[in-house]
Amino acid sequence: MTGSFIVMDGVEGCGKSTQIKLLAEALRAENYEVTVTHEPGGTPVSERVRELLLDPQYPEMTSLTEVMLFCASRAQHCEQVIRPALQAGRMVVCDRFASATCAYQGYAGSLGLELVDSVNRIATGGLEPDLLFVLDLDPAVGLRRKFGDDEASGDRIEEKSLGFHRQVREGFLEYARLRPERSVVIDADANADDIHAAIIQCVSERLG
Repeated sequence: MTGSFIVMDGVEGCGKSTQIKLLAEALRAENYEVTVTHEPGGTPVSERVRELLLDPQYPEMTSLTEVMLFCASRAQHCEQVIRPALQAGRMVVCDRFASATCAYQGYAGSLGLELVDSVNRIATGGLEPDLLFVLDLDPAVGLRRKFGDDEASGDRIEEKSLGFHRQVREGFLEYARLRPERSVVIDADANADDIHAAIIQCVSERLG
């Protein structure tokens, strides 16, 4: 593969969408061909799985069921979107990837990182990002950013308890700690322009 695979991840409200937009614009300004995508989703099949995963009418869905559905969506996404883009030499910038499943279901969902990692490897065929950015933020701040006082407006996973989202944060930090060669943790409580500058510097240093 000749392209580069960059993932942006973190707790709810950490600013992923803003930073992905800024990064894609910066890369295109340097004449890179860029594919921006997201998880769960990114393909027609994966989007249907996304609808099921995030539907608040299924509060009984277990963490193991979530892992299987997320990884089914990811398998299709890798096969249909990510691998072809990388093989074509494109820069792929993805909103969430395997790191999210490990943090949400493996760590906060108590399934364990080892189990989730093993299912992820099957789903992705061993594909990992060249660079993972974890935008680190207090989940209470992130949820306020995203919903204000209207917490009932979230999807099935966003509506989980603050304690759950605090565990998710710890899961992301642990995931990054175990993969220092490809992970960068950035303080997401900073100014958006400063965060973008830090991301651009890391991309330049690590991917050239």
